[in-house]
Amino acid sequence: MTTRRTMRAPGRVDTPAARPIASPGRVGRRRIAELTGSWRAALRIARRESRRAKRRTALVLAMIALPVAALAFLAASYDMAELTPQERMDRRLGVADAELRWVADSPVGQDEWGEGWYTREAERQPTAPATAAQVTALLGPGSRVTEVRTRIPLTLRGPHRDEDVEGRVLDLTDPLARGLVRFRAGRAPRQPGEVAVSPAALRRLDLRLGHAVALADGSRAYTVVGVVEFPDDLGTVVALHPGAAPRAGPGPESTWLADVPGTVDAALVSRLNDRGVVVAARPPAGSTAGSTTERTRMWLGSIGPSDTNDLSTGVLIAGLGLLEVVLLVGPAFAVGVRRRRRDLALVAVAGGDAAQLRRVVLADGVVLGVLGAAAGLLVGVAAAFVGRPLVEQYVFGARFGGYRCWPTALVLLGGVAVLTGVLAALAPAWTAARQDVSAGLAGRRTPPVSRIRWLAFGLSLVAGGAGLAAFGAARTSPAVILTGLILGELGLVCCTPTLIGALARLGRVLPLAPRIALRDASRNRASAAPAICAVMAAVASSVALGGYLASDGARDARAYRPMLPAGHVLVYPHDAARQPTLAQVASAARDQLGTDAIAPLQTVGCAPPGTGYCDIAPALPPEQTCPWQPGDNLSAADRRQARADPRCRIPGTDQYGGYVQTGVDDGRALPLLTGADPAATAAATAVLRAGGVVVTDPRYLHDGLVTVRVNEVDSGTDRPTASADLPGYALPTPIGQPQLLLSPSAARQLGLSWSPAGWVIGTSTPPDRHRQDRFTDALRNFGTFSVSVEYGGGPRDISPLLLLLAAAAGVITMGAAGIATALAAAEGRAELTTLAAVGAAPAVRRMLVICQAGVIAGLGSVLGIVAGLGTAAIVLFSANRQYATSWPVPDPYPYLVPWPALGVLVLVPVVSMLGAGLFTRARLPIERQLD
Repeated sequence: MTTRRTMRAPGRVDTPAARPIASPGRVGRRRIAELTGSWRAALRIARRESRRAKRRTALVLAMIALPVAALAFLAASYDMAELTPQERMDRRLGVADAELRWVADSPVGQDEWGEGWYTREAERQPTAPATAAQVTALLGPGSRVTEVRTRIPLTLRGPHRDEDVEGRVLDLTDPLARGLVRFRAGRAPRQPGEVAVSPAALRRLDLRLGHAVALADGSRAYTVVGVVEFPDDLGTVVALHPGAAPRAGPGPESTWLADVPGTVDAALVSRLNDRGVVVAARPPAGSTAGSTTERTRMWLGSIGPSDTNDLSTGVLIAGLGLLEVVLLVGPAFAVGVRRRRRDLALVAVAGGDAAQLRRVVLADGVVLGVLGAAAGLLVGVAAAFVGRPLVEQYVFGARFGGYRCWPTALVLLGGVAVLTGVLAALAPAWTAARQDVSAGLAGRRTPPVSRIRWLAFGLSLVAGGAGLAAFGAARTSPAVILTGLILGELGLVCCTPTLIGALARLGRVLPLAPRIALRDASRNRASAAPAICAVMAAVASSVALGGYLASDGARDARAYRPMLPAGHVLVYPHDAARQPTLAQVASAARDQLGTDAIAPLQTVGCAPPGTGYCDIAPALPPEQTCPWQPGDNLSAADRRQARADPRCRIPGTDQYGGYVQTGVDDGRALPLLTGADPAATAAATAVLRAGGVVVTDPRYLHDGLVTVRVNEVDSGTDRPTASADLPGYALPTPIGQPQLLLSPSAARQLGLSWSPAGWVIGTSTPPDRHRQDRFTDALRNFGTFSVSVEYGGGPRDISPLLLLLAAAAGVITMGAAGIATALAAAEGRAELTTLAAVGAAPAVRRMLVICQAGVIAGLGSVLGIVAGLGTAAIVLFSANRQYATSWPVPDPYPYLVPWPALGVLVLVPVVSMLGAGLFTRARLPIERQLD
């Protein structure tokens, strides 16, 4: 090759030509074009790389798409369940023109849809039920109405127990009412002895068409002639003929469906409002009230302060989930960057700067985020549409509106998915931009550098997050607490690479396999640290929430005040006019509950009965009375004095003053109500038979007397009617709520009356639901009864919830350990080949994989348990500090360790290690290089 030199004339000097000065607009357009071209090339490289690494691409897509699919399913289901005003009106009216409610005998005002109303003058309730003729007269000639009554409680006899159902009275033979239901089978009821039932009631009551069903009290029976579905309630509903149910109340319970000759215009609505009738009619054609934009605006406008707090809490919880996904996806991007070291080095040699190298890696996150978002949205929306009938039946209990998918929420979810991919690729992108080009071309690894500033920054975030969580606990703000937890976890993420490096240096004294596992974790911190942090975040959240739940359960159990001794039963009849005798109830208790311990209960009231409500309560002596009341708004100084005053030691459960239950007894019910020992029972019975009273709180007894005061409540005012100092007895160690038992002579002395209220039954063990149903079935001829069983005040069994939390954390732990271990195994194939070449046994590979899984799952679980216990301690300590200045002083939260959850979480790393060893081939790879 010959190089020719350019000849120039003697004495001539060459001067470089001046560069043309480009205009600012041209420079800006050139930069935009360069940036666009750079991103276009990066996206093409990312698309090619996703096709070449199909397994890693599928793994990342699954982790991004699964939460997106779940949230898209919820968003589409919620949007379909949230009816538009037009759909709500169609459901209320059916084929009618308007729905009328006669709510007052004075003029009223209403909103556009007839859902809210107010009186324009002094409200006057209707004195008599409205009739069809009266309503028709208001509408004018040519109109027709039909009455609909809803929410009528019914108790029907079922195959195993009495079932509570909702009754609706409407004439299904009338086309106006028929438009409210969907017939599934049979026909409409035509006479009072016929009913139509919903499919749920048909299954629950084990009925068929033509079968009979009776009320629980046996007063009436009906024949099932149809199966109907009410779109607004898919539960157990019974449609009754208008003549089948008695009317209760003066009319506002009823609505009227109207068919008018013309249109329901503003003049008609105003005329009906002047008569106290609220009108609901369809909006005019072309209204945009049912559009998506309008519904979104109405939803945003209905958010109040409490809803805003809940929304912020939900956003922070979603942020925790986003952080978890980023940490799980991060190792896959880190391994991809290490596998593409040479490709990235070639890009740098070809003139690519650090920004372009970052774009190449970030483009992987963009491409996989877009693909994951698209897959997740399609799967989620399709599942919502396909599973709509099941969600309607078993979740919402009502039919949805049209098929919708909430586009605004889906766009937001797609953006979050893309953001997740970009954030997961962010740390590997910065690592790729700082790699040594020569080492990348040669295929050598550059040792990671632990920067002290990241450790300092992480420790600062941990301390700041702990302080913020403590402040939020003191202010009872879940949003602030979660913000502190997120900051603390981010701080631990920053500290984890330094911790891995320190552990790798300590691993020099370990055997071969764990030493190699620690060294690989240290060398591959970009993939190991996110996996460890993902395990730590899941375990910390589970332990912190488990510790709070355990402490809250123990606090509630300690504050629980039982109504009766454990195992005892209270029975109250629903129909006071048809009560069985004591002997009949005792016979049923003996046969079904296996006990003879039964006593009648007597309720006390004003004399003569029906003249008003009387408040009967014992009065504390002056030396025992606290100067302040729990409901008072006390100053800080008064609260300090109240906490120091022994007279004001009120339990935290009596925040608004204690309630004393009053009854009349001659000594028979006393041992079953209070659980007193025989000696105390004998002494108390003697006092009652002598005309005295018995209290279960010794503070009310002074000088052998109990002061009983009677206040008659009339028209919202308390008028003292009687007060007497009666001989009394205080039970030493009572069980149950504070009680005042009056003897019959004491009640007569106070001018009170009493009447049978029910029975108390003593059993050694609480009867189960089956025995309770058999007991009520034995008394079925006397009507229906309510049965209340005291199960005792032991600690709540929250073990299933704790185990569920631990299981969720365990799944994340095993998933993160499996992902990181598989990526590490794929990355370390060359080292395994070297081990095979030097004669290592095949079991070394299996042991190496077990140790790698142990490093990820074990270190993450240990850090998570420590962080979770510390978080729970901060939250509980701050909550107790908040209560320290209040009065009455609530019970503090005890600090309890959630041992069931910790037991599961301790076993999870072992399970992860065993699973990794089980699913790993022991044979070492042998590769041969051909010359």
